[in-house]
Amino acid sequence: METLPARQQQVLRATVNHYVDTMEPVGSKALVRRFRLQASSSTVRSEMGVLENRGLLIQPHPSSGRIPSPDGYRHYVNCLLPPPGVAVQHLERELTHISLSLASLDDLLWQLAKRLTDFTGLMSVIIRPARKKSALEEVRLVQSGERLLVMLVENSNHASHLNIRLPLQAANELEAMEIWLRDQLAQSVNGSLDWTSLPTQLHMSGTIVKDAIDSHRNSHSTVEAGAVFHGMSRLVAQPEFSQSNSLRPLLELMDSQPAAVVPMFQSHQGGVLIGSEHPHEALLKCAVVHAPYKSSNEGIGHVALVGPMRMAYATAMAAVSSVANHLNRVLC
Repeated sequence: METLPARQQQVLRATVNHYVDTMEPVGSKALVRRFRLQASSSTVRSEMGVLENRGLLIQPHPSSGRIPSPDGYRHYVNCLLPPPGVAVQHLERELTHISLSLASLDDLLWQLAKRLTDFTGLMSVIIRPARKKSALEEVRLVQSGERLLVMLVENSNHASHLNIRLPLQAANELEAMEIWLRDQLAQSVNGSLDWTSLPTQLHMSGTIVKDAIDSHRNSHSTVEAGAVFHGMSRLVAQPEFSQSNSLRPLLELMDSQPAAVVPMFQSHQGGVLIGSEHPHEALLKCAVVHAPYKSSNEGIGHVALVGPMRMAYATAMAAVSSVANHLNRVLC
C-alpha cells in the first residue's frame, strides 16, 4: 500500500480516531482543535479533500464532515496502527487464571469468549479446532443383550463407544462381521471400509454397523466445526445495526454457520477483514479481526472479534492474539 505524506497520515489517523470515539463526521476545525494538529484548518481541509479523492475518506452528506471509508480503515490498519494500550497487559494477566484444568473445552472457550467481549465491547467468536481427519484402525463388536456396543479406535489414539439396538436376527452375524472389518482395515491404507464388498450373509449386521459409524462421524464433524460466541447483544446495540434488515443476515449466519466468520482461505493465518474483503455478504458492514490457535492434535481453531468497521483495531488485534496465544499454551 502506497505510503501517504506525513500530514495526510496525521489527518487520516485523527479522522479514524475521532469517528471510532464519536461516530460523528468531523471537519477540519474540530480535528485541529481536538488533536492539536500543527497546521491551519484550511490546510487540514485541503488534505481531507485529497484523502477523499484517494477514496480513504467519504462525506456522508454534502454539508457534513468526513468519515473513514473501508479503504481508509484498511490503510489505517496496514500503515497507521498504534501500539495497543496497557490494558491488554491486564487482560493477559487475567487469562492466566482461566485454565482447561478447571473446565471442559467448551467451558474454557465460553469463559474466554465472554472475557474477550467484556474487554472489547465486540462480539467474540471462538471456533473449535478442527481435528485432522483420523483414520479408523480397529472396530470391535460386543453384544450386550438387545444392544450392540461398537468400539472405534482411530490412529489419533481416540476411541469412541457407540451403543445401538441389535435385532436378534443379526446377533449370529457378529463374529463373522468383526472378522470382515478386521480384514478390511488390514488391507486399507487410510482406514476406509469398502462396504460394496460386504458379503450378502452379513447384510443385516453390516447395515447396522455402517449406519452407526456414518452417523458418529457426521455428528463428530458437526461439533468440531462449530463455534462458541458471545456478545451478540453488543453488536445489535451498535448504531450501524439499528436497522433490522441490515442485521438479519448476520443473525442467520450465527445461527447456522458461526465458524464462517473466518473464511476458509484464511484458515491458517490471522488478520483483519474489513467490509467487502470478507466473502460472506452478511459481514459486508462489519470488520472481523481473527487469530489462529492450535490444539495438541494439531487441529486449527480461531479466535475472532466481529464489530462495525468503526472499531479500535489496535486493541481488538492485541486482545485476539492474547486469547489465541493463551489457548496455544493451554491446549498444546
